Amino acid sequence: MPFAVVTGALGGIGRAICTVLTAAGYRVIGLDRGEGGSPSEFFLRCDIRDFHAHPGKVEGVLAEIRRLTGGQLALLVNNAAHQVVKPVAALTREDWDETLATNVTAPFLLIQQLLPELETARGSVVNIASIHANLTKPEFVAYATSKGALVTMSQALAVELGPRGVRVNAVLPAATDTPMLRAGFAARPEGLAELGAQHPIGRIATPEEIAHFIVFLASPAAGFITGSALAIDGGIGHRLHDPV
Repeated sequence: MPFAVVTGALGGIGRAICTVLTAAGYRVIGLDRGEGGSPSEFFLRCDIRDFHAHPGKVEGVLAEIRRLTGGQLALLVNNAAHQVVKPVAALTREDWDETLATNVTAPFLLIQQLLPELETARGSVVNIASIHANLTKPEFVAYATSKGALVTMSQALAVELGPRGVRVNAVLPAATDTPMLRAGFAARPEGLAELGAQHPIGRIATPEEIAHFIVFLASPAAGFITGSALAIDGGIGHRLHDPV
């Protein structure tokens, strides 16, 4: 059975990815800095920011991944993310650094460190970017910058790693029905329905829809897809909101 590593395994999308990958026949290793029941077969507690700031702290995590996988990794899903919503004047250097460390630097370092295992398995990487890479709004500058960088990094890695048998793609979800998103509308629940109505398809995404698309991207059926930035956005990326 092929192995997959999923970061941010305890989040709404992360849990769905772990569950759907398991159902598709993967042995899933979930990484997350939190604690709690993980849907993955294996769970390693890990703050992925340590790949940049404290590399010594993650040596054991990498060693355990290599031990479990036997040196072959079919799929790496960089799903963990950090989002700061603040106006430019209020953004701190710490906000900026944490966003970039989590959303760009850690995914790169995970790919770099696990490249031998990915290459041996002729595996693939799926980076979870965001619609904010192409279509954003005020107070999202740190998050949008990081997701745009993640898309560009995916494209550059696809060019370099393709000859080595490793495919790299980015997925760009729009609003997705997670506990975190719902918590943001706790004071105004009707706002969630309004958000869904903004999408031409009439609703927001489910985490399972994101997860099933990842399974497809990792499959032989998608073997000619690499370096792509694939939107899962219900059509909102093509909608003109304001009259011209």
